[in-house]
Amino acid sequence: MSPDLMAPLMFGGLVVVLLIGYPVAFSLAANGLLFGFIGIEMGLLPAALLQALPERVLGIMGNSTLLAIPFFTFMGLILERSGMAEELLDTIGQLFGAVRGGIAYAVVFVGGLLAATTGVVAASVIAMGLISLPVMMRYGYSKRLAAGVIAASGTLAQIIPPSLVLIILADQLGASVGDLYEGALIPGLTLMGMYAAYVLVVSIFKPEAAPALPLEARTLKGRALAFRVLTCLIPPLVLIFLVLGTIFIGVATPTEGGAMGASGAILLALMKRKLDWSLMKQAVESTSTMTSFVIFILVGSTVFSLVFRGVNGDLWVESLLTDLPGGALGFLIVVNVFVFVLAFFLDYFEIAFIIVPLLAPVAQKLGIDLVWFGVLLGVNMQTSFLHPPFGFALFYLRSVASKEIKTGDIYWGAIPFVCIQIIMVAIVIGFPGIVTGNISKVKGGISGSGADEIRRQLELPAEPEAPAKDGDAAGADASKDQKDEDPAAAIRRMLKE
Repeated sequence: MSPDLMAPLMFGGLVVVLLIGYPVAFSLAANGLLFGFIGIEMGLLPAALLQALPERVLGIMGNSTLLAIPFFTFMGLILERSGMAEELLDTIGQLFGAVRGGIAYAVVFVGGLLAATTGVVAASVIAMGLISLPVMMRYGYSKRLAAGVIAASGTLAQIIPPSLVLIILADQLGASVGDLYEGALIPGLTLMGMYAAYVLVVSIFKPEAAPALPLEARTLKGRALAFRVLTCLIPPLVLIFLVLGTIFIGVATPTEGGAMGASGAILLALMKRKLDWSLMKQAVESTSTMTSFVIFILVGSTVFSLVFRGVNGDLWVESLLTDLPGGALGFLIVVNVFVFVLAFFLDYFEIAFIIVPLLAPVAQKLGIDLVWFGVLLGVNMQTSFLHPPFGFALFYLRSVASKEIKTGDIYWGAIPFVCIQIIMVAIVIGFPGIVTGNISKVKGGISGSGADEIRRQLELPAEPEAPAKDGDAAGADASKDQKDEDPAAAIRRMLKE
């Protein structure tokens, strides 16, 4: 067998196994080991290659960045079971009830708040589907608008920090989680505003599809409403600052911010007298399941990538993508179309662990800022939850919707919001400053690799840098100049070339 055929066959074999329906983690690992043994037997790979696997797996276990995943998952599960979503939807619905489309605006607003606190799509969609969907149907909302706005608002948890997707992308791209959080904040809020703008357009041109609440349904007024709004909004806003504020100002790492968020969620549940042993047990079990799921996929993708790089698969992918017409812009268009199509069949975890490691080296070689690239992929991958017919958010909503709402209503209701997300992808490409301009370089901020973070927490001295050779001086100066260049200017220059 020709060595040049190993990489395409390996990638094609993985696609076939995934389409058959085998679990992703085991498909990745089995595919990597199979082609690794074939390569060794044929003399195409050194036998010592697979000896690097234990060190790779230990590296995953020692990656402190991944600790943020169980912390944020636990925080979201505690908040979801403490009744925060129900209180927010009821209160904000009363606040916007007098406006046409008021309940839809409330769903979008609460979806953004839940995204910034719980970060769990399933919890957001199911909670809003159970609480808001019957109310919207009772007062004459369009079935498609109601289903679409609930499903789309629930997916905001994938792009508004603290998003699990951004943590995974940061790990796979070798970027800072804090930088991705800062970069994704404005696009996430912009997407939230575009959802609200769509509701406004529908309420203007088709008012019967989004009526206001009748007077008898608005039970809270005046001071009672103001007091209810304050008491409902202050706890989640304080928690958002506790998590995101400390990360953005450089006081805490994302891992430490997640730990504070989990502690804050427990305190909020205690204040509402919702915390008991049953809730804690469910939250811990679900968190353990989610974390194990992520780690197993990460181990499988490590096995696959080790062998794939051993057969020069990275060079094969790089040659395919760097030869595209249009340079960096052509690469971005092809990649986004590719990821958009893959999202019909794969969820965001599978795309992040399988596809992103292959794209990152090519993006870096083309001079694309990896933080901006990660946010762009995050916005694109968000559509995987809304794609008919396999979007998970659509399945979550179908599970709690009444029989009067047909599956077709849910699918057609999601399509306008998928189009809005595609427009958001184009905006991020056309105006990269909305990502890069929000990334602050905080003096005294915490940065570095997972190993650096462990040293810092254990108060160990930093690893000394190797002295530069004389011949490397020019290269070091060039690298410094490249790092000092404004990211937004670099991306604009790259898009013009």
